[in-house]
Amino acid sequence: MKIGRKVTAAMAGVLAAPLIVVALPSGTAFAHGYVNSPASRQAQCAARTISCGAIQYEPQSVEGPKGLQSCHANLSQFSELSNDNKGWRVHNTGRSVTFNWTFTARHRTRDYDYFVDGRKVATFSGNNQQPPANVQHTVNVGSPGRHKVLAVWNIGDTAMAFYSCIDINAS
Repeated sequence: MKIGRKVTAAMAGVLAAPLIVVALPSGTAFAHGYVNSPASRQAQCAARTISCGAIQYEPQSVEGPKGLQSCHANLSQFSELSNDNKGWRVHNTGRSVTFNWTFTARHRTRDYDYFVDGRKVATFSGNNQQPPANVQHTVNVGSPGRHKVLAVWNIGDTAMAFYSCIDINAS
């Protein structure tokens, strides 16, 4: 009789497990990343190239809703990233620039968008796959001169994105 009860309990557990997994809320995605080369504003903060606040400790954390056009993802603690007069290092580049992303936690990727002075110039699909630890894209930034590039990593299964601004002088 005891064996029959154990078998019944085991079968009930096997049948209930899929229902429990579906019913439980999914966990928060801890995806984090930023452009490290050419050094984005947050990469410069992390390297102590320029004096910054809290962003120097977590350059990978500039996360906000998809669709923003902000270097700091509208996060008040990182607002200095949107200060164009802070003295950011400007990288001398050609018109074709390779941007290298570093991910401290990788998450499925919808796509990557690149904006030059507020104008979208490139999109690269992430195929809704988890990226490798490092990803690079080569972007034609258009005209020569000084530009602010906004690189955006759009996460595949959340409403969030990660933002990095890079200052360049294209020849």
